[in-house]
Amino acid sequence: MNESPDTDQSPIVVHDLVAEYRNSGRVGVHALRGVSFTVGRGEILGVLGESGSGKTTLARILAGELVRKGPGGFDVRISGGEALVNGIALRTLSKTKLNRLTFHTAYLPQDANDRLDRTSTVSELIAEPIFARDKRFDPDAAQSRALSVLDAVELPLSVLDRYPYELSDGQRQRVAIARSLVLGPNVLVADEPTAGIDVTVRDTVVRVIGKLREDPSFAALIVTHDLAVLRQLGATIAVLHDGVIVGYGDIDTVFAEPNHSYVARLGRALGWK
Repeated sequence: MNESPDTDQSPIVVHDLVAEYRNSGRVGVHALRGVSFTVGRGEILGVLGESGSGKTTLARILAGELVRKGPGGFDVRISGGEALVNGIALRTLSKTKLNRLTFHTAYLPQDANDRLDRTSTVSELIAEPIFARDKRFDPDAAQSRALSVLDAVELPLSVLDRYPYELSDGQRQRVAIARSLVLGPNVLVADEPTAGIDVTVRDTVVRVIGKLREDPSFAALIVTHDLAVLRQLGATIAVLHDGVIVGYGDIDTVFAEPNHSYVARLGRALGWK
């Protein structure tokens, strides 16, 4: 479990990416149309946009979730351009490369805390990704790793033997984050990681991401409308509208000089300045 990611290039590179939903082999609706950006080492990109703009589809693609079902039961596929994470091309992804991708990429879906198995303890939930890759992995080493990430997300050791239904929403979210980090990834893809949690937990999430950023090869893409979080993280932002990037750059520059009417509307809705 010591394989290192390819750090010769930027951790996330997306070039002219086109993605679509399709059902039963029929071409469906384009979810992304000609999207391009780069997230370099030590950088964080915040992605904003209305429902249906392509934000979650983009996150799923970068996390290697192409084989999963999308909204309405549609599969997602890349039909144009390319996306690379740690040098791994995602348009044609073999099982071996998918394993490499997911080893180094932490994915926190929008409903991560609701996906936690209610019949497993916190300790089992956090360690499960380790044993899913190596059933013979030393249990004591796995427990040590679980304790380390539990501490990183600022949860007490007393929760280790508890079940998800015994935890608050904020605690479950932190367990989900710890689970996603247990393999030591250098890329984080998070979809609304601070939605529905109180400000204390939000600040914890920001601190966790800040610690991850200490790794010189770290990069993150975070889908969120929480400008306070993005400001604290010093993130660049990309605004998606109908599958197209219509705003990109520093938060204040994007909203002060909107290049698209949707960006102006979004800035007002989010209370920018």
